[in-house]
Amino acid sequence: MAGIFSADAWQKIWTFRSTFLLGLGNTVKTAVFALLMALLLGIIGGLMATSGKKALRALARIYVELIQNTPLLLQMCFFYYALAFSGHSIGIIPTGILALGIYTGAYMAEVIRAGIESVPRGQFEAAQAQGFGYLQRMYYIILPQSIKIILPPMVNQVVNLIKNTSCLYIVGGADLISVTYNFVTGASTGGAYAPAYIISGVLFFIVCFPLSTLASTWENSLKKRDARVNTAAKA
Repeated sequence: MAGIFSADAWQKIWTFRSTFLLGLGNTVKTAVFALLMALLLGIIGGLMATSGKKALRALARIYVELIQNTPLLLQMCFFYYALAFSGHSIGIIPTGILALGIYTGAYMAEVIRAGIESVPRGQFEAAQAQGFGYLQRMYYIILPQSIKIILPPMVNQVVNLIKNTSCLYIVGGADLISVTYNFVTGASTGGAYAPAYIISGVLFFIVCFPLSTLASTWENSLKKRDARVNTAAKA
C-alpha cells in the first residue's frame, strides 16, 4: 500500500501522463466505432426479431443466443487469431471494434426488440390497416413510441461497451488497460502499480459515470411522467 503514497510514483505518472491519455483516446475511439456497428446490428436484429417472418426471427434469435452465451474474451481471441492466421489481419483496434460491435449488437437487438414489443398491439394493427408496410410502420409509428423504453437500457449498454474495451488487453491492444499494464511493467516506468491503476480507474469513471447517471435519471424521469399520466387518466 505504500506505493499509493509514493511521491516518486505519482511524479512518474505525471511525467508520462500522455501515455494514459493515448490509451484513453484509443479506448474512446474503439468504443465510438464499435457503438456505431452495434447500433446498426441492434436495429437490424431487433427488426428481424419482431418481423412476421419465422426465418428472420430464427436468425435473430441464433445471433443473440450465440453471442450472449459465449464470453467476450473468447470472441475477441477468435476474431483476432482467426483473421491473423487466415492472412487477413486488420490490426488490434479494428479487431476490437469488430468484436465489441458484434457483441454489443446482440444486447442492443434485445433492447430494441423489447422496446418494439412494449408498444400495444393495436398500434401495429392500426398502422397496417392504413396501408403502411412493415418498415413504414416501424419508422413512423412503432419506433417513435418505443424510444422512451429503449434509450435508458441502451445508454447502459454504451457504458458496458466502454468498460469492455479492456478486453483488448488479451490481444495486446493499445487501450487504456493495455497501456497501463505496459507502463507498470516497462523498464523505465515500472513499479508505480497502485497509482497507475488508480489513474486508469479514475479515467474510466470520468467517462462512464456521467452516462450511468444519465441512464438512471432518464429512467426515473420516464417513470414519474408515466405515473403522472396514469394519475391524470384515473382522475
